[in-house]
Amino acid sequence: MQWQQLLNSERPRPSTSPVDHRIDFEKDYDRSIFSTPVKRLQDKAQVFPLDPCDAVRTRLTHSMEVSCTARGLGIAVGKWLVKEEIITAEDSRAIEAILATCGLIHDLGNPPFGHSGEDAIQYWFETRFPGDKLGKQLENSPQLINDFRKFEGNAQSLRLVGKLQVLADAHGLNLTYGTLSASCKYTAPSDKANSEAEDYSKRKPGYFASEGSLVDKIREKTGSGDARNPLTFLVEAADDIVYSVADVEDGIKKGILKWAELEKLLKEYVDGSCQELGQVFGRKESILRAGRFEVPSGLAEDVHGAAFRTAAIGVLVESATKNFQDRYQSIMKGEYKEDLLTRNGQLHPLINALKKIGKERIYCTPENLKLEVMGRDVICDLMDKFWEGAEKFPAKGRPKTKSFAGKLGALLSSNYAQVFQQSLEEGELPETYRRFQLVTDYVCGMTDSFAKRLHAELLNGI
Repeated sequence: MQWQQLLNSERPRPSTSPVDHRIDFEKDYDRSIFSTPVKRLQDKAQVFPLDPCDAVRTRLTHSMEVSCTARGLGIAVGKWLVKEEIITAEDSRAIEAILATCGLIHDLGNPPFGHSGEDAIQYWFETRFPGDKLGKQLENSPQLINDFRKFEGNAQSLRLVGKLQVLADAHGLNLTYGTLSASCKYTAPSDKANSEAEDYSKRKPGYFASEGSLVDKIREKTGSGDARNPLTFLVEAADDIVYSVADVEDGIKKGILKWAELEKLLKEYVDGSCQELGQVFGRKESILRAGRFEVPSGLAEDVHGAAFRTAAIGVLVESATKNFQDRYQSIMKGEYKEDLLTRNGQLHPLINALKKIGKERIYCTPENLKLEVMGRDVICDLMDKFWEGAEKFPAKGRPKTKSFAGKLGALLSSNYAQVFQQSLEEGELPETYRRFQLVTDYVCGMTDSFAKRLHAELLNGI
């Protein structure tokens, strides 16, 4: 792969916006941050759905932090590439902008109620159309079936920015090919994805059949083929670093975990040979001393949590940057199969410990589990209701509200309905597939509060 082609500023549709002080990749960031899907992230869960604590992260807070961290990785890697005379300073500026945008939009396709929302949509298709019933609806095509049985938020993100965010036409936000390429975390279609694949980029579906032609164009324009864009490794590392550290910090803020407990668990779970844990503790202490001779006693738990987060992210960003440099040749050849925080199948000890603590102590609290079960019921009930409307939605015009199917169809998003009707005119995929997408797009795009409120309104609080 070559940077000159990877940093392709061309768009699916030529831009009509005037030339100004920004490069095209910076315009991508601006388009994204002002978009409706990004605004919706403020009411989508990161870990704790519908949490009353303002200090706990939402999906928007998380995405902003990933964007910031990804940009920082881009600055570090960009400086190194310029020093090695591999790219120009202008290319480095482009890399920073692309990474900031991809960090911001990486979770746009997630349904309400966190990652359990993805499970809920998969569950609805498994139970509503069990066995071969879904296949009969979709011409027994493995990819079309698995687009729903293995529904994946990353693939939905590409669909959202590439089509669903309707502005002037059917190109969504009309982002540059360089940004679209770097945003594709996974590279396999749903029927080829395998959670045990040696190539990490093929462990989950990367795109739906409906976006197959867009993916082909992205690969052609950037020269990536079916390999990951090199910048994707940096976006992925930023996401892993931020969520593994920040989720534990949120656990401290909510009183689920105390700093002394976290410190003890980290020492227990991290191999003594891992020098970076000592660096994190040392930096945390330096932050809390703030120029004094010792750390003041009686500091609040969340102060310890914030200092740990700052120190841990700093150390892990340095590690990811070095790993990118060490594996640069393999990455550019499209041969590197792991991520930047894994070496020879072994996850970075600190990241591994933090994820283990998250699973054992943070994600499984009774409060969280009850909300996730509630979220599954909300999503499945809404899918049931709106499938009745999507199944009968007219190919042209708005539905007539005399029938109940027409009433439910009239409640569907007019933007998504427009995309649905345009897709029927294209005629490339089965009509039922497009109808399944209509209901899935609508429910997936809801915020946590809107989904819960609409569920109560339609089911009379049941």
